[in-house]
Amino acid sequence: MLDIKDLHKSYSTDVEVLCGITMTLKSGEFLTVIGPSGAGKSTFLRCINGLVDSTRGSCRLKGEEILGLNGTALRRVRRRIGMIFQSHALVDRLTVMENLLSGRLGYTNFWSSWIRRFPQEEVTRAFDLLERVGLEGYEDRRADQLSGGQRQRVGIARALLQRPELLLVDEPTASLDPKTSRQIMRLLRELARENNLAVIANLHDVALAKMFSDRIIGLSDGRIVFEGKPDELEDEILSTIYGEEDWSAA
Repeated sequence: MLDIKDLHKSYSTDVEVLCGITMTLKSGEFLTVIGPSGAGKSTFLRCINGLVDSTRGSCRLKGEEILGLNGTALRRVRRRIGMIFQSHALVDRLTVMENLLSGRLGYTNFWSSWIRRFPQEEVTRAFDLLERVGLEGYEDRRADQLSGGQRQRVGIARALLQRPELLLVDEPTASLDPKTSRQIMRLLRELARENNLAVIANLHDVALAKMFSDRIIGLSDGRIVFEGKPDELEDEILSTIYGEEDWSAA
């Protein structure tokens, strides 16, 4: 599904953010990436979807090289990759439905997009997705009237409206309370299974990563220092990823 080899990213000659990332991802697999702030987690996702240009390396989506693209080729690949942002990336003055349908702008001609006229099939699917993420009846609510958890649910529905093959999720629970964080992660996991989506999610919360992942990658200083099943993530490995700490202490 996704095959990444020797991925590097440098912002200057002496600062390398990603140092030779190599990994694979299967269809339907839920992978989480953990690591301290500055480890390169967000840069990793942004290299995959072309928001940041990698320095060198290869990233193949179903056998197609997707690094180094621009213009029409990049827009075509981004249609296949859904992105859910930590900051939700909603337009506050627009309604939930308008924000949701913005996920289909790449599939709609210019004039239809300009007047916000979308095919009925897309509108129907948008309503179905709002119901699925627990926001039935919110379609006319302005985005700035939503809670953090509700805004994240809109972001999830918007990404799924693209019908992506790969879903990239950047810190989806960073600003949420513990209960809402679990609900959002459970929803993401269920939707991934229902749609056979491959998912890469960046998380700060190790407990959530262990609870909802098929596989976990630990990044430290731009390098993979752990890759394995959630039950293999022991205290010694956490110290390798984050630094020495008494992980058993309350």
